[in-house]
Amino acid sequence: MLFTTDLTSMPVEAESRVIIRFQDCDPLMHLNNSKYFEYFFNAREDQVSKLYGFSYEAMYRELRTSWVVYQHQIAYVRPALISEWVRITSRIIYYNEDTMVTEYFMTNDLHTELKTMLWTTSKHISITTGKRVPHTQEVMDYLAATCVPDLDFPSMQFNERIHAIKHGLSAGTNV
Repeated sequence: MLFTTDLTSMPVEAESRVIIRFQDCDPLMHLNNSKYFEYFFNAREDQVSKLYGFSYEAMYRELRTSWVVYQHQIAYVRPALISEWVRITSRIIYYNEDTMVTEYFMTNDLHTELKTMLWTTSKHISITTGKRVPHTQEVMDYLAATCVPDLDFPSMQFNERIHAIKHGLSAGTNV
């Protein structure tokens, strides 16, 4: 069983609080650009395990499928600094029969400053053939339950989304 949580009670947004580690920073004491991906992916793995009872390993083992990254789009808005506490938010903003888009963003600890935003497009593949395969009904139900409602992803522009999130942070609302 991939999920141990009732689909009707799943939140669409997940958040983690983490500290920027010394070993992950560049000589300017900023989080190294490549390390943002590790922070985002580690946070998401922890979040979906805790919130949804989901295990990537179970998906691999039970369904013989996985998501593989097809594309990243990232903006480094403000630097995350050494020893700074930050918040990482992740959420599904689009899916179809074999694709999922996850939105990640990092803010300062008070949610007043956007640090970085990332869109990751993943394709659902068979681990046996390495080819794209449709999501199972169980996975489609999970995606439907956890996707942010009322977003028209095909019409969204990345830079406009950055501005919307920044505006939401300054207004104290979720976007």
